[in-house]
Amino acid sequence: MSLPLSPVAIAREDSDLAAARSGNVLALLSHLGVLQFSGEDAESFLQAQLSCDVARVGLRSSMYGAYCSPKGRMLANFLLWREEAGFCMALSRDIAAAVQKNISRFVLRSKVKVSDASDTIVLAGAAGALAEAALRGLFSELPKMPNEVYRESDAGTVIRLKDGRFVLAWPPATASALVQRLGGALQSVDARVWRWLDIRNGLPLITASTQDRLVPQMANFELIGGVSFDKGCYPGQEVVARTQHLGKLKRRMFLANVAAPAAAGDDLYSEDLGDQASGMVVNAEASPDGGHDLLAVVQTASRESSTVHLKSLTGPVLRFSPLPYAVA
Repeated sequence: MSLPLSPVAIAREDSDLAAARSGNVLALLSHLGVLQFSGEDAESFLQAQLSCDVARVGLRSSMYGAYCSPKGRMLANFLLWREEAGFCMALSRDIAAAVQKNISRFVLRSKVKVSDASDTIVLAGAAGALAEAALRGLFSELPKMPNEVYRESDAGTVIRLKDGRFVLAWPPATASALVQRLGGALQSVDARVWRWLDIRNGLPLITASTQDRLVPQMANFELIGGVSFDKGCYPGQEVVARTQHLGKLKRRMFLANVAAPAAAGDDLYSEDLGDQASGMVVNAEASPDGGHDLLAVVQTASRESSTVHLKSLTGPVLRFSPLPYAVA
């Protein structure tokens, strides 16, 4: 049973939610871990394991991708970028160790080292109209295009996301000082604000609660550039390709709000399917406008012609909103 929040914690939560609305925030992304892949075969190894085209990830670029089971279901999704020493994969921290163990089984004779760098790379996120100006105080140059990467030895790595936010990768020794330097322009907030911004931008994060339950297309991952249909084979590739060629999916991910607490993995129900679950919550966070905003994978027929409820047919009703990208 969770303990009630103290008045100080409640005030901090309210302040963070207010900052989420303005968007001028800096968050330490403590919910994310980092796996590193080094060695001369790192690129070819990852190309044979991941859904994205790893060969297109250069020193100045990044890419979303998924790591799937042989049945095509996502064991993880991530942001991938290349450093001089190899590749870095930012994924949910609660599954990083399991993914490291799983993917390491396929190294065999490849010259690849897979290591958990979650405690040696500090990830942060900067967002809002003031973020770019604030970061110019750290970097002599900033990435201009979506997915572009820039790095400096004393300031770390900065990645521009498609929605205009920035992800920063810092060495632990300099992280505190860099946070202080950005603090004048950006409000420091809890990681839940960043997770809420991800939700509003339609960016899912596979966690322990949703592992091995969704093919990439169910989470709109091909729509945000996380799946290549031109590269060679990888685990689950046949299922992912067949799903793409079948046409309209029976399940898709949508943005919604519900007037009750929700959590990743919660089942969703709709009148057209009765006691059979019609979907599930992928991610959820408290909304500055009330209730919880969430990314929900739902039967498209239920979304179009029925009412969708949280946890049971008598549960709170989901109110859907448009995603910032088109969903076929």
